[in-house]
Amino acid sequence: MIERYSRTAMRALWSEQHKYELWLEIEVLACEGMAELGIIPIEDAKIIREKAAFSREAIAEIEKRTNHDVIAFLENVASYVGDPARWIHRGLTSSDLLDTTLAVQMTRSIDFFLKEINLLQKAVAKRAQEHQFTPTIGRSHGIHAEPITFGLKLGVMYDELNRSKERLAQVRERVAIGMLSGAVGTHAHLDPKVEAYVCHHLGLKPAALSTQILQRDRHAEFMTTVALIGCSIDRWATEFRHLQRTEVLEAEEYFSEGQKGSSAMPHKRNPITGERLCGLARVLRGNAQAAMENVALWHERDISHSSVERIILPDSCTLLDYMLHLLTKLVEGLHIYPENMARNMEITRGLYGSQAVLLELTDRGMARKDAYEAVQRAAMRTWKEKLPFALSLKEEPEIITHISAQELEKICSPERHFAHVKEKLQAVGI
Repeated sequence: MIERYSRTAMRALWSEQHKYELWLEIEVLACEGMAELGIIPIEDAKIIREKAAFSREAIAEIEKRTNHDVIAFLENVASYVGDPARWIHRGLTSSDLLDTTLAVQMTRSIDFFLKEINLLQKAVAKRAQEHQFTPTIGRSHGIHAEPITFGLKLGVMYDELNRSKERLAQVRERVAIGMLSGAVGTHAHLDPKVEAYVCHHLGLKPAALSTQILQRDRHAEFMTTVALIGCSIDRWATEFRHLQRTEVLEAEEYFSEGQKGSSAMPHKRNPITGERLCGLARVLRGNAQAAMENVALWHERDISHSSVERIILPDSCTLLDYMLHLLTKLVEGLHIYPENMARNMEITRGLYGSQAVLLELTDRGMARKDAYEAVQRAAMRTWKEKLPFALSLKEEPEIITHISAQELEKICSPERHFAHVKEKLQAVGI
């Protein structure tokens, strides 16, 4: 399915073509920065800017000989530039290119994520407003608890996405860091002002300190943030999957004309989108684990992290972008069934009023322990004998002596649970 995903901006950001474009821009900017400092001739820097180019095919051929992608790239670029190419990569090492490029890609990926989350929140807010007062049963441990509204349920989703945006904004500050500091980070052959010049033009900050690489706690934090957003997607996909179960059926994924749910059973309408999202979230969590394994490297740098990052960074970014888009479509097309919510609320014959009765009894002077046990006796009778809860309550002497039959009806009304819904939704931005 991912291969057929039509939105291409994130894939283009992590493509080999764009990687080489960023490498080239970093090298050209470094030459321009050196020219400003009088380290290399200004005219040569202008020639480098005008002529610098590359061929992916040629780089691939050279790399067969060099077994080193950056050297292959530099050789190819030099073939376009001519003699001024001797200044290209002056004082740099491979990781200066690689890590500064990754910083640009991670930063821009975050910007894409933020746009996608805003679109998802827009869809969630719309559905929450539609159903802000649609009663449904709240569940704890999978068991009916007290009434909420479907809009309030979606409000919790919206608020969780708010926290995702906060985390992305925070991690963006820590990954928008570039470096051009040389073989072990000492700037022995390149003035730090060149690093600052390049980073400024790329929208990055220069690293306060680096070795031959930027330390991988930054990348691990980025990946765990991505994985955590995936966990939130997993959480809501799981919720919608449960709500689509036949015996629940309070909400259902859109099922298009001509769509098929099973090769064997023509009646099936399966929550395949939710299941896909839950499965893909596992990939993000696994990739985050790999990123954490990359933090511990030998001394100033080894290369064990590189092969891992070539997989996990582009894969996780394109995957999360896809998942956010897919969840937005799921929410937009979600079929919501208020009549089934109303039906399910009454399965327990009014047991959701138990806390309201308990609190009313204690307000009227009954000891909490005695009140709890009296209400629980009535509740257990409703469970066992399938009686209306109101009837069970009325037949408990300790209860009926404190609360009249008419009052019990009012106390157990679900309306009391909806008094603050509007203000709570407004508080999270809906």
